[in-house]
Amino acid sequence: MPFDFRRLDVYRKIPKDLTQPTYAGAGVSVLSALFISFLLLSEFYYFIKPEVVSELYVDNPGEVEMLNVHINISLVKLKCSFIGLDIQDDMGRHEVGHVDNTVKEPIDGGTGCRFESNFRINKVPGNFHVSTHAVGMNQPQRVDFSHIIHEITLGADLQNKSLDAAAFNPLQGTDHSGAKSDESHDYYLQIVPTVYKHLNGNEDISYQYTYAYKHYSAFGHGGRSLPAIWFRYQISPITVKYHEKRAPFYTFITTICAIVGGTFTVAGIIDSFIFTAAEVFKKAELGKLS
Repeated sequence: MPFDFRRLDVYRKIPKDLTQPTYAGAGVSVLSALFISFLLLSEFYYFIKPEVVSELYVDNPGEVEMLNVHINISLVKLKCSFIGLDIQDDMGRHEVGHVDNTVKEPIDGGTGCRFESNFRINKVPGNFHVSTHAVGMNQPQRVDFSHIIHEITLGADLQNKSLDAAAFNPLQGTDHSGAKSDESHDYYLQIVPTVYKHLNGNEDISYQYTYAYKHYSAFGHGGRSLPAIWFRYQISPITVKYHEKRAPFYTFITTICAIVGGTFTVAGIIDSFIFTAAEVFKKAELGKLS
């Protein structure tokens, strides 16, 4: 007698005339389908969206020894003609009145100035400051560095990634527009190199930073010193690395099977419970409950 391959079927079918559809079963089926659809879409979204994992290590990322800085600040009580950018560091750099990639835009009818600049600094301790030093002896009668900071960022723009944007531009929105006219403002920046590695292996290098602030009126041998807005920085030897990570495809398939199988199993239990309870209730109504 030939072997019947159909004997291996563990999913044997029941004829339709031996099954009984119910309203409760239909409701459970519809809810199960909606629930499965919701979980499948959610799981697919998290599968295609990579997870960002962070780690710390000691390194100096990048081959270049300089980093890009972008500054955007409003001086609300000082004209553009008096404002300049100075850069100093421990390697001996001392640049007064940096003008490359610098834009000055008058505000408040010319009484104030929106100052924006892109420049590079060495990866050594130093400072950059907004001052009136570049105009020499042609100082304004009143030097008032009341200001609002719109942006101070370093390195590549990572604010469109799945990271905390505030860590890369924590000074955004800082408002000292009501400061005293003779005050200097010091911001101490602790810069942390940050590497973001994409799924395709490309890397972006940026810099997070924290800051401390103080304001004061400075005095020298000849009397009161000219005020300025100082950004003094140090670069941490610790680098933060973020890299995108996606779960393996087999993990996604396993989760899908678990969702579908688990939902159908639980739905079957619920449907069976409802059907049994309904049958018992019917028998009770007919007085056939023993």
